[in-house]
Amino acid sequence: MHFGEPLSEERFIKVVQHAYASGIRTFMTADVYGNGAADEMLGRALTGLPRDSYCLVGAVGHDFYSGKRDGAKGFPRFTNPDLRPPKEYAPYLRMATEKSLERCKADHFDLLMLHNPDSTGYGSDAVWSAMDKLRDTKLTARLGVAPGPANGFTLDLILCFERFGPLLDWAMIILNPLEPWPGSLCLPAAVTHEVNIITRVVDHGGLFHDDVKPGHKFGQQDHRAFRPAGWVEAGNKKLDQMRDTAEKYGVTMLQLACLWNLSHPGVKSVIPTLIQEIEGKPIEQKVDELAKLPDIKLSEEDRERITYVGNNKGCMDLKGANRGHTGNPQADRWGLTKDLELVAKRWGIDPATDLAYTHEKAA
Repeated sequence: MHFGEPLSEERFIKVVQHAYASGIRTFMTADVYGNGAADEMLGRALTGLPRDSYCLVGAVGHDFYSGKRDGAKGFPRFTNPDLRPPKEYAPYLRMATEKSLERCKADHFDLLMLHNPDSTGYGSDAVWSAMDKLRDTKLTARLGVAPGPANGFTLDLILCFERFGPLLDWAMIILNPLEPWPGSLCLPAAVTHEVNIITRVVDHGGLFHDDVKPGHKFGQQDHRAFRPAGWVEAGNKKLDQMRDTAEKYGVTMLQLACLWNLSHPGVKSVIPTLIQEIEGKPIEQKVDELAKLPDIKLSEEDRERITYVGNNKGCMDLKGANRGHTGNPQADRWGLTKDLELVAKRWGIDPATDLAYTHEKAA
């Protein structure tokens, strides 16, 4: 995924097996990663382990079979009208799921997520009817939705909860102590509709692994090199304000980030990105920190203090539904529909202030 130093296939397999031996028993993949290569590598890593001893999570949604990659934007969603009409959603999803399982050397997923939906994916009966059929045919035990790849999609996700909550077991959002916004806005709706939340990027681009410091050198193709200048320095200053809390609980900074996430209602799983930095701590050590996460809870006071330090409201232009978008919907950005305006009203979210990029204007 172009983060840090590439791992050889041999080391990747050993890291997965080390994670399993350390007690981590949930493994996630997405079919579009490496055009199926991630599925294959994970399948090889898990070969020989009892299938009922771990949880396998898959994700489908990007059509790299018949779609053409659009540079950095990636492959189109399978719901793109240039690729197929709604009546062909179900055959595509079954095909993509079966091929992903074949690469993973498995006969079913424990959880299958709709990966990075466009506006159609969040609200289409045809999409979710097709996803439900995958559960009926035992290709997956549970269903979920994974917005992305960038931050946002708040109202879209809540609308998905409202329309398809009975089908949804899990949803995945970006959330960490340096990015409480906007992910936390959807948590009350998740709790109401009994959708469990997986939080990703818990490490905030590697900062909570505590080996990305000011002056850190990123590889030419490292995704983090495209972030705004100064983000490492600003983030480390905020981390320093949280260290006393980590010491209070006797945990590492990564573990503190995980505990902060898990202190939120609805959050049941944390997935930091495990990155082998150039000249950083061994990735195996990061796996150990995750595996040794203690079963403790932050006090409400400590959680709120960390939230205050990490407040990032208005720091970026969000993806998904946005009043600022005009014209035809894009794959990751579209205008606010009447339905989404009503969602905002029901959940006390003001798109003009709660989902707006304000830092630039303030400057």
